[in-house]
Amino acid sequence: MGLCFSWVGLGMRWLCLLLLMLNVFYGVWYQQEAPLRPKEVPGLSMSRAARQDIQLLSESPMTANPQCLFVGGEFTVDEAKAVEQRLVSLDIQADVERGGVGSGGFHWLKIAESSRRLVDDDVLGRLAQDFPQIKSKIMSCEGIATAQ
Repeated sequence: MGLCFSWVGLGMRWLCLLLLMLNVFYGVWYQQEAPLRPKEVPGLSMSRAARQDIQLLSESPMTANPQCLFVGGEFTVDEAKAVEQRLVSLDIQADVERGGVGSGGFHWLKIAESSRRLVDDDVLGRLAQDFPQIKSKIMSCEGIATAQ
């Protein structure tokens, strides 16, 4: 019985050695097929001049359809005025614009371009605590579609 187990143990050692040798052989074979250096992809490599043309949208020249930041939602006139007063207290200039149909409707506050950098996620989060229905959108500066 002990002799049987010793043959099994010896066979397992040879099997382990064989698998190790096959693994080394495969690794050497794979390295020979691998390219020595990565292939250059022409679409991803940019010339130095092309990198200088990258601009932020806020830095780009004004387009035919400029985009503005609007804050608001489904408010009554009084709620829209309260949001406007809150923004004024934060030195953020905004003008109320009405959109939608009905007595409530949607009221949006158009944030002035000079104040746009002041409206961040922190400010919107604090406003959302008092006005849960508030939203922010970037839309065309030309105005909001109304029922007129």
